[in-house]
Amino acid sequence: MNANERVIVALDVPDLESAIAFVDKLPQVTFWKVGLELFTSTGPRILEILKSRQKRIFLDLKFHDIPNTVAGACRAAASYGVDLLTIHSTNGKDALKAAVEAVQVGAEKAGTKPPKLIAITLLTSISTRQLAFDLKIPLELPEFALQMALLAQESGLDGAVCSAQEVGQLRESCGNDFLLVCPGVRPTWAEKADQKRSLSPSQAILAGADYLVIGRPITAAAEPELAWNQIVEEIKTLS
Repeated sequence: MNANERVIVALDVPDLESAIAFVDKLPQVTFWKVGLELFTSTGPRILEILKSRQKRIFLDLKFHDIPNTVAGACRAAASYGVDLLTIHSTNGKDALKAAVEAVQVGAEKAGTKPPKLIAITLLTSISTRQLAFDLKIPLELPEFALQMALLAQESGLDGAVCSAQEVGQLRESCGNDFLLVCPGVRPTWAEKADQKRSLSPSQAILAGADYLVIGRPITAAAEPELAWNQIVEEIKTLS
């Protein structure tokens, strides 16, 4: 996998027009993330447009509900032919296992390849202090993220989403066949904004990430194409 294939650009924009403008502006990007805001605004139309342009799609809707509802949502999402799909590991084992089965059924019914199902371990906007004092979870943050990844792996999921600061530990514990996707990655020249647990692109790759999800450092840059090229070149220096 070459450097540009490892960077997923987050289309965190409010409407279809803005999304298409970025896809047109950055034709060299092969992998795009569609999140909750954009999908709620456009529905599957944005997925159809991306697929028509032979783009890979990370549908990041982070499903979290009772097992039956999670399974139904995953079954429906799998019919879109996307490449990656997210659910929260905190759904619990019953919902995770139901989701694994559901994506297979949904894809088979639609005649598409099932997406890789990956679990959210802990949002990268959550800090150690928030985990302890706001969420009342009596585990150290790295331990909690690891437990959520192991739960996903035991339940048959393909991988997990984690911050770059935890990816090394997850790679060591979960092995090389478990897909690890790191959002909130920030180049040294970009603002961290609301990302509490972040590393640079090269640091994240060296720690064991398969894919990096990068949004605002590219989409909010004065020159998005230049920002994209800088990130890809940083990763290329590692090979």
